[in-house]
Amino acid sequence: MRSLLFSLLFLPFLAFSQEPPPPLPIDSTGDISPSFFEEEAQIDASWAGEGLGISGVFEAAIGVSDLNEALRYYGEMGFRVTNTGYLNKIAAQNLYGIPSALKGYRLQNGKSDSHGLIRLWVWDEPLGPGVGYARPGTIGMRIAAMLTQDIFWLHDIYQDARDGGEPWLVTTPIRQGVLGDFDGPFSFYEHAATTREMAVYGQDVNHLFYQRYGYTIPGYGNIHLGTRLGTSELTHHDLFVQVDSMEQLQYLVSALGLVADGPPTLEGEWLRGPRTLYMLQPGESYWFQTFHSPNNICGKLRFFIPVEPRANRADKQAPGYGGITAHTFYTPRLGLMWAAVTEANLEPTPVMPNEFGERCFVFRGPEGNTWQIIEKITAPVNEAFPVFHLQLLNE
Repeated sequence: MRSLLFSLLFLPFLAFSQEPPPPLPIDSTGDISPSFFEEEAQIDASWAGEGLGISGVFEAAIGVSDLNEALRYYGEMGFRVTNTGYLNKIAAQNLYGIPSALKGYRLQNGKSDSHGLIRLWVWDEPLGPGVGYARPGTIGMRIAAMLTQDIFWLHDIYQDARDGGEPWLVTTPIRQGVLGDFDGPFSFYEHAATTREMAVYGQDVNHLFYQRYGYTIPGYGNIHLGTRLGTSELTHHDLFVQVDSMEQLQYLVSALGLVADGPPTLEGEWLRGPRTLYMLQPGESYWFQTFHSPNNICGKLRFFIPVEPRANRADKQAPGYGGITAHTFYTPRLGLMWAAVTEANLEPTPVMPNEFGERCFVFRGPEGNTWQIIEKITAPVNEAFPVFHLQLLNE
């Protein structure tokens, strides 16, 4: 009886952990000539909202040198392979500008298919290790954020790995108020809505983990029951960039249709959260600006523009290198978006198939980030939430 109960309790976990390996990639090279379907204006794209119908950030594309190790690592966090593909050397050169054949693996956490996925890139002839293990705030650094159900356990896991000789830099989980100050007065019945956050910096990937207390945000962070470490899809993305002017980020609004969350703000080491998470030294500060899709509050972009000089590895934050080197969006109105990006003088590639056979184009923004815009004709299964809704648990 006890063995039967054990099997029933752990069956979802066992089924998840014993998933068969991904199939061999399929050659999705296809035609590299630009093409736009006349039917694009006739499709029912009401699910995507008005305007250009841009999604939140769909995927973080991560270059890896050891596929099996990467699948094992992200598998611990609840990600599984849902698609594989391949580009030959010529097609990869045309789409990504890299003269190397490419295998792609799309990873999804639970049922979250509208945002927060991971794409692993395995290059036959990689350009190098990328930004790599670096001081927090290095120009070119990218950080992927996820919700967790036990931040202290995660802290201990990464700290133990660091103590064992692995290259992880781990911050202390810090408590922050969600609705402003949380000094009180509070009682057992009147309590604060807070988060605990910590950052983890590694050789191939950087994470921001957070746990919620006393509130929830529907659709923003979904933790699958079979996840070993109790972690969600990617909910938002931090990008450390160097620009001459904040105007260099305005194409995200004018060409892609994203929404800026208010004006840029100056933050620095006088704030306990940034000082801890980004390990700011006395006197250090940055300009902070966020953008989100009008059609999905999830998949936010958070830009950090340091005021003081920082080490700059932005030239290694590009396809062909290791680490987080690109981000993707999708839209049912690919032709319209290609025209808008072209009009903004951002020099997109022609529309052509990516490694999964999806019509797309690629371009690099003036701040140094590489974007791939994918055509998606039908709505994702996982519901996209266009409006931010914070719900207190004691309401």
